[in-house]
Amino acid sequence: MKKSTLFLFIFFISNLSYSGNLTGKINFKGAAPKPQKIKMNSDAKCVASHKGDVISEQVVVNSNNTLKNVFVYVKKGLEGKKFPTPKDAVALNQQGCTYSPHVIGVMANQKIDIINSDNTLHNVHALPKSNPQFNIAQPKQGMKTSKSFTKSEVMVKVKCDVHSWMSSYIGVLDHPFYAVSDDKGNFTIKNLTAGDYEVEAWHEKLGVQTLKLKVTDKGATADFTFEGK
Repeated sequence: MKKSTLFLFIFFISNLSYSGNLTGKINFKGAAPKPQKIKMNSDAKCVASHKGDVISEQVVVNSNNTLKNVFVYVKKGLEGKKFPTPKDAVALNQQGCTYSPHVIGVMANQKIDIINSDNTLHNVHALPKSNPQFNIAQPKQGMKTSKSFTKSEVMVKVKCDVHSWMSSYIGVLDHPFYAVSDDKGNFTIKNLTAGDYEVEAWHEKLGVQTLKLKVTDKGATADFTFEGK
C-alpha cells in the first residue's frame, strides 16, 4: 500500500463517528396511586364520546410496575453540534376531550399539527416560559392549526381553557435525541454518537432524574426508578 493511500485510510478510520442506541426502562417503586377518574360533566359531548370511565394520564403505572409518559432526553454532551430540523410535523390530537399523545417531543422550529377531532369547542393554550405563548380556539371538528417553538424548553404545558382536565406536555430540544416511555416503561433513543452524556428523565408529577453514562458503538442502557409520592 502506498504511503499516501495508507495516510488517507488512517485519517478516514480515525475520523469515523460510531453510534449506538440508548435503551432503558422507567421503573416505578412503591404503591401505585389509585386511578383518577376524569369528570367531564361540564360538556355532554365529551361524556358521549366515551363508553366508560376516562382515567387521568398524569401518573400511569403499567402492569409491570413501570411508568408511561416519561420524557427522556440527552441533557448534556451535544453542545456545539447542530442537527437539521425534521420536515415532518408531529401531531397533537384532541380526541374524546383528551390530548393524544399526552407527552410528545419535537425539535425547535419543527411543526406541530394541533388537531380537533371532537365535535365540540376546544381552546388550545400553550404555556411556555422561554418561548412565546399561544392561545387559539378550534370550534369545529376537523380543524388543524400548525405551531412551532423556536427555543429549547423542557417542558411546555398545553391546556384547554374550555375543559379544565385537558393537559399535555411538549419537550422542545435542539437535537433529535429524546423519547417517551411506552406502556411497558421502555424507551429507545436511536443513533446516538459514541461519547459521554448526561441523560434526564422527566415526569410531570414525580420530578426529574439524571444519569451520566457512556455510549459506545454497541449502545448503552439507562434505567430510571421513580418512587410514588
